Amino acid sequence: MDSSELSSKGKKLLEDGKFEEALAFFEQALLKNPNDPDLLNDKGVALRSLGRYDEAIECFNKSLEIDPRDKHSS
Repeated sequence: MDSSELSSKGKKLLEDGKFEEALAFFEQALLKNPNDPDLLNDKGVALRSLGRYDEAIECFNKSLEIDPRDKHSS
């Protein structure tokens, strides 16, 4: 499974509220693609959902370091 497939599965699990499982998929995807800002952001969301705020902030900050632009602004 490539990183985009792992990410897709992680996002589905996140939507279903299965945060631990989602986190595992994002971590696997990051092993294949460690500097993907979107994956780091997704991992941060999963960590935040688990109440692991310090780790989530690290992921969000690393994502911003790699890609400081706000892709979602119009």
